[in-house]
Amino acid sequence: QVQLVESGGGLVQPGGSLRLACAASVSIDDITAMGWYRQVPGKPRELVARIFSGGMINYVESVKDRFTISRDSAKNTVYLQMNSLKPEDTAVYYCNAFQTPRLYWGQGTQVTVSS
Repeated sequence: QVQLVESGGGLVQPGGSLRLACAASVSIDDITAMGWYRQVPGKPRELVARIFSGGMINYVESVKDRFTISRDSAKNTVYLQMNSLKPEDTAVYYCNAFQTPRLYWGQGTQVTVSS
């Protein structure tokens, strides 16, 4: 069983930055992949960024060059640094962990980009 707790969401102006954190209850070195997803009402949840235990990273095209996913094994935490935020980045952001064969989700954190 893996528990995930997200933090760092909030309200930010366009062009601003936020850093999300996802703390896991187990060693993240034992987790195959961890990622950040986001969802807006009426739309499916979409992958934003994902990092694998071997180091490979994926980003959705719309956040490349603006968002950076990273991991700190000592703190069992994965981060999402979000820069140059746009109103269309507004969503609930969820942390996700795939530890074979199960998928785990955090409770979500709201990110609102608005002037």
